[in-house]
Parts: sequence; structure tokens; C-alpha cells
Amino acid sequence: MRHFLGALRFMTSLPWGRGDSDSFQPESMGQYFPLVGIVVGLVLALADGIFLTLWSEPVAAWLDVVLLILLTGALHLDGLGDAADGLFSHRSRSEILEIMKDTRVGVMGLVAVIAVLGVKWSGILDLDHGRWLALVLVPGYSRSGLLLAMRFLPYGRPEGGLGRDFCRIGPGWRSFWGLGLLVVCSLFLGWGALVLNLAFAGLTFLILWFYSRRIGCITGDTLGALNEVLEAGLFLALAAV
Repeated sequence: MRHFLGALRFMTSLPWGRGDSDSFQPESMGQYFPLVGIVVGLVLALADGIFLTLWSEPVAAWLDVVLLILLTGALHLDGLGDAADGLFSHRSRSEILEIMKDTRVGVMGLVAVIAVLGVKWSGILDLDHGRWLALVLVPGYSRSGLLLAMRFLPYGRPEGGLGRDFCRIGPGWRSFWGLGLLVVCSLFLGWGALVLNLAFAGLTFLILWFYSRRIGCITGDTLGALNEVLEAGLFLALAAV
């Protein structure tokens, strides 16, 4: 429970687990990332129900997107902007890593953030069958992708960085129990479960393959970008069901 609260404290702006500095143990917290996503999804789904009683579906979908940003303190969105500036700069590996360390957001970063938020809004807007469950599961799946990235790619900043302590000891297969829980829960979506799991596997593979080709590693920024792109892509995939 202590490690779960530490992961919740690190990855969200929720008040649970605040003030317990001993709970921050990155090597033990990673396995709880999918569970943190489920908590975020539960808050999102409950808020979505309230939004839909007060406003139209487009407004409710946009408020859902804003709430996701607030719940994470824009942690992953910041990584998306920095990663896009570096990865799409057509520079060498070392130059890309330097660009991503720059706190300023460039044109590609801004375009990436706007595009991903737009896709996320469109996907949530078109959710129909199993909307409530989709809102709960997708944030969990997107954070499961972080575990796969840490499992298969090395960390690219040995000198330090936000994700170094999490990647220092790659998660073993036992750490993926949260993903297994998500897969079981997804079965309640019917055919949507097949779409969700195939989209998750395909998108994660493509993103990690792209990272491997461009820089051969991951950083805290690329992990944040992975979470945001997966979240948007999975919402869009489920909207097609």
C-alpha cells in the first residue's frame, strides 16, 4: 500500500499519500502505474457523468480532457512537448537528448500537444458503448505502456533524470499484474476488448520501435509522450467500435 501511495503521489496531483516521504521508492513503485491509471480513470468517469448532466457531449468531452491534465499536473503533457521537439528535429542522438533537456517548447512540441489533445477530445466525444468503462481503463492501459518501455529499452541519461531511478532496475514480468487486471476488466467491453488490446499492443510496439530507431533509449520525456499518445490513440480506437 505504501508503494502504491508513493506512485500515486508521484504521478498525480491527488492528495492521497502526501507527506509520506518514505513511500517514494521508485524501484518498487513502477508495478503500481497501471493501478494509478485506474484511479485516475475512476475519477474521470465519475466526473464525466456529472459533466454530461450539465452540458452537451462536446463540452463534457473537453472538460474530461482538461480534468486529465489537472489530475496529472500536466506531467506527461510536458514530456510530450519536450520529446516532440527533440525527436522530430532531424538531429543526432546526442543533440536530440540535449534538445529535450531544454525547458522551452518549440513549434513541434506545441503542434504535438495540440494534436494529441484534439485526438483525445475527439475520441472521448465519440465514445458510446461502454463509455464509463473505457474512461476507467484507458488511463490504466496508457500507464502500462510505461512499464513495457522500461522493460525493453534502456534509460538514456545515466547522469540523472526524472526517470532514471524507475528504469535502473527494469520491471520483471511479475510487475505486469496490473496489465493483466486491465485485460480481464476489458472483457466487459465485448468486441471493444479486442480493439482495445490490439490497439494497445500495436501502438506501444510502434512507439517503442520509433524510440529505438531514433535514440535507442527512453527518457522521462519520452515516457510522458508515450503515455499521452497511447491515451489519445486508445480513446480514438474505442470510439470506432
